[in-house]
Amino acid sequence: TMRASILVLGPLLSKYGEAVVSLPGGCAIGSRPVNLHLQGLTAMGADIRVENGYIHATADRLRGVDLVMDMVTVTGTENLMMAATLAKGRTTIKNAAREPEVVDLADCLTAMGAIIHGAGTDTIEIEGVSALDGANYNILPDRIETGTYLVAAAMTGGTVKVKGTRPELLQAVIAKLAEAGAHVETGEDWIRLSMPDGRPRAVNLHTSPYPGFPTDMQAQFTALNCIAAGTGMITEAVFENRFMHVLELQRMGANVQLEGNTAITTGVNQLTSAPLMATDLRASASLVLAGLVASGATEVDRIYHIDRGYETIEEKLAQLGAQIRRVPS
Repeated sequence: TMRASILVLGPLLSKYGEAVVSLPGGCAIGSRPVNLHLQGLTAMGADIRVENGYIHATADRLRGVDLVMDMVTVTGTENLMMAATLAKGRTTIKNAAREPEVVDLADCLTAMGAIIHGAGTDTIEIEGVSALDGANYNILPDRIETGTYLVAAAMTGGTVKVKGTRPELLQAVIAKLAEAGAHVETGEDWIRLSMPDGRPRAVNLHTSPYPGFPTDMQAQFTALNCIAAGTGMITEAVFENRFMHVLELQRMGANVQLEGNTAITTGVNQLTSAPLMATDLRASASLVLAGLVASGATEVDRIYHIDRGYETIEEKLAQLGAQIRRVPS
């Protein structure tokens, strides 16, 4: 199952008093346990057991409590916030995730009648209500998809204008692209990127929770550093085991060395095509980007990973001039 499947647990339990949810899968990029979700729901009065790969949860009615998250977790914050909307009393989530997606979910729930304060800070307060109503709501643009196409243009020395996005949510990414030599212009809902000098410069970065540099853009910038001028160091501080794309990039001739949770990359003039295997969502995107600048034809297998996070990526890149196509399996 997709990792996001765990997000039905809190709402189902809060509304119906019972939920049976498969333990989530998703990208194999390190230990991302759901224990914080379960601990929070247990504190709110749920009876939870895990058997044969399924989470079984029951509760007469969840009750509001003060929760302190042991670590910042986006899905954990979202799950507990949704559960708390129908709980009895007030719930406080401390050390909450501050990601824009958390704020967007809170805004959607508020439009449906929830009472939520503090989303976007590290402390969120939810006053439980008896029921939610239907609402029309426009969800947030995907900032990681936006960032991926910006990196594609930076790597190829091209120009791209991404419309229908939110530049203020990509400040850390835009800053690193500018550091790499990109000329970036922004408007209310668009970003334009061009590369006056052609080849990008290698950058150093350190991933961290929002508003820091997003871990979901790490693989794309690793690919950028592979063909950039100079040497760059990328430190992954959010998840362990999130450099599985490095082995595939090395097969293309990239000069990348791993030292613990840091990838040290010296750019080469040219990558060469190779048959590649995607291992997770963002890694697969980085391999596609590397294929755009490699000599010869690059084939990326197991692209179901990329389909989980990008809608028809090959069509959008083709519209920008890429020679790319999906091969039926």
